[in-house]
Amino acid sequence: MTGVLADKVAVVTGGNSGIGLAVARRFAAEGARVFITGRDEEKLEAAVADAGPAVTGVRVDVAVAADLDRLYEVVGEQAGRVDVLVANAGGGLPGTLGDITEESIDYTFGTNVKGVIFTVQKALPLLSAGASIVVTGSTSAIRPSAPLEVYGASKAAVRNLVRSWAQHAAARKFRINVLSPGPTETPGLVGALGPMLPQLVEQVPLGRLGEPDEIASVATFLASDASSFVNGAEWFVDGGQAQI
Repeated sequence: MTGVLADKVAVVTGGNSGIGLAVARRFAAEGARVFITGRDEEKLEAAVADAGPAVTGVRVDVAVAADLDRLYEVVGEQAGRVDVLVANAGGGLPGTLGDITEESIDYTFGTNVKGVIFTVQKALPLLSAGASIVVTGSTSAIRPSAPLEVYGASKAAVRNLVRSWAQHAAARKFRINVLSPGPTETPGLVGALGPMLPQLVEQVPLGRLGEPDEIASVATFLASDASSFVNGAEWFVDGGQAQI
């Protein structure tokens, strides 16, 4: 393979749909061997079939530590290392102040914060020297919307974690960055905020939603050696939504 990720081993959590699947496809096209995760076995199998023979699926709920242990056991046995880790799995239940439930907090922070912490921490023994870690953030961390208050808070926590972890780069021999999409046309967004999509489009100076492939392009740059001196940064791919 002659792609920019040739011979690299990549793990993409939440790789069975939307942005994660677009990232997995692009990584595979650029020469990487890719392991993707998802909670839904049927969707995961469909994603593997879609992404091609370089992609392996492992059923994982990132909020469950034992699932992550099993993921890295599979990766260790089959590939022996991780060169690129994309902690992408995420989600959230809508709710505004006065209507927020324990369920929404437990689910959102369990997936977006606890899940990210242990996705990264449990990967440490397998990370190769110079590994790139990409954590999916969100413009909601700095521009929260009323129905996604808890979600925005969870993504702000993730950004803070990456700032802390970036300080371990020399000792741990990795680099870590946040990739923060704006409104992107994914099944998750359309399903959760379908009626509000026209309002979201109005917030984007480019006048449209993003495409998952556009997010994947930036993820590929952050995964590649071209970004070897990029660490602790947040990369917004949002059409200008949260920038002006």
